[in-house]
Amino acid sequence: MDLATFIGIITGIMLIIVSILMGGDFKVFLDLPSAFIVFGGATASTLISFQLKEMIGVVGVVRKAFFSENFNNVAVVTQIVELSKKARREGLLAIDKEVNNINDPFLRQGMEMVVDGTEPDMIRGVMETELSYLMSRHRTGQALVMALGTYAPAFGMVGTLIGLIAMLQNLSDPSKIGPGMAVALITTFYGALASNMVFLPIADKLKNRSSSEVVRKEMIIEGVLSIQVGEHPNIISRKLLNFLEPKLRINAAPEKA
Repeated sequence: MDLATFIGIITGIMLIIVSILMGGDFKVFLDLPSAFIVFGGATASTLISFQLKEMIGVVGVVRKAFFSENFNNVAVVTQIVELSKKARREGLLAIDKEVNNINDPFLRQGMEMVVDGTEPDMIRGVMETELSYLMSRHRTGQALVMALGTYAPAFGMVGTLIGLIAMLQNLSDPSKIGPGMAVALITTFYGALASNMVFLPIADKLKNRSSSEVVRKEMIIEGVLSIQVGEHPNIISRKLLNFLEPKLRINAAPEKA
């Protein structure tokens, strides 16, 4: 669970609600037709831009911003270095029994190819292909949420124009101008709030998660290939530590082989 996402959204919404309550009547800001225009219009436009199966999967995409597996890159580096030590002492076939103990599917797939004697170029090709398709799926999910964030303010303006048109038809009654203008602006409020409090931040969170996962898989690829060509464990360790944040490198540095 990503507490930062929950805390950010809840805190932002609560601060806005408190500000509204301090300044006036909260009921004024509740308007169902405005919500239909903003969220219905943004969803409809996104449906036009993307395939239906991609829209259906938007729930799973957004879920990753709130719930995502926490990867321990330090543990991965340590495991790769230990595998390299065993391979150097006993040969590549000796790590066959260790493969089943690898929890990370991507690392396990790479080590299986190493044990099978697959050529380095083939290993790199297979693993980088999987990585490229992962990046493609992530980009689609990010673009979909970004589209919702882009269309929501636009339909907020559409709702405002609808409200203004209706208001201008009643100019003969000055008492209706103020309330009519307030209702017309609510859709702009909804659009701006949905875009900047929900959709665009979630798109950025997904982008950051994707970048972290790509770096992690690139580290695994380098580790697997280094074991395959028989590099010294100390060299592998130094190489993989470059993928980690400086503050994590001390904990990840293994004893010299």
